Amino acid sequence: MSTPTRSRAAIVTRRAFLTAGASVLALGGAAEAVNAGLLPGRTTLYRVLGLDGPAGTIPHVGGVPVVSGSFRSAARGGIRTGWAVAAPVGAKDLPVVVALHGYGGTHASLFGQELGLDRFLAAHLDAGGKPFAIVSVDGGDRYWHPRRDGDDPAGMVMKELLPLVSRMGFDTGRLAFTGYSMGGYGALRFGWTLGADRVRAVSALSPALWTTAGAAASIAFDDAADYAANTPYGRQERLTGIPVRIDCGTGDGFQTAVRTYVAGFPEAPAGGFEAGGHDMAFWRREAPAHLRFLADALHR
Repeated sequence: MSTPTRSRAAIVTRRAFLTAGASVLALGGAAEAVNAGLLPGRTTLYRVLGLDGPAGTIPHVGGVPVVSGSFRSAARGGIRTGWAVAAPVGAKDLPVVVALHGYGGTHASLFGQELGLDRFLAAHLDAGGKPFAIVSVDGGDRYWHPRRDGDDPAGMVMKELLPLVSRMGFDTGRLAFTGYSMGGYGALRFGWTLGADRVRAVSALSPALWTTAGAAASIAFDDAADYAANTPYGRQERLTGIPVRIDCGTGDGFQTAVRTYVAGFPEAPAGGFEAGGHDMAFWRREAPAHLRFLADALHR
């Protein structure tokens, strides 16, 4: 009798199977290390391992109308600056939420097929939620604070955008801020710089935060002195009297810095940490809760 021989294809298949098995085991170990904060690349590994939870989806409803335009911003050196306002038809004297985009975004990133706040607002209203207007504007990639070169996106919001919105008939005396990533940081900064006399609420989705100047992205601050002047750490008490909500995904690269920031509040803000990455999938999932939070604060 002849001895059966394994084909080359069978050998390759077995080798691939063993390699795949080893990879699964390695990934399992990596997941534990990532959970313990021992490995870099947290965002990528959480996504690959399916640890980010379900993706949020834009509601399948018609959005509230969005009006848009642009102006030359003196505060930003004369740059053409786009803006948009989403508000229910016929409503007058509505309170205002200024929604700030993240790095690489524009005013349009808050609406339409990206974050979709115009549709989330429509769904909020359909469910009986209290009405308000959402305003967005181009801030560039300057992290929503005055920069050494004279570019001042924060001044643009206060001196140019809000007066424009007020002339449109909205009530900027009832004002709140929200934003994601860089915009989440910006929303917090507007809160602590303006205070409770001016701001009714602040909500931040995955705010881009760094605990030291050396850890910060080079574009976020001009230098260590600029970081010190604009870091949120040590300024949590300045938000006293302002309802604050902060949500961040456990697979987000910023989550450790955000946890440190949240721990510095005299009283813990609303929100928390749950499965999610630093992406639209997480921000869309959290959007309905943030709109309800802002509406309740604006109408209190």
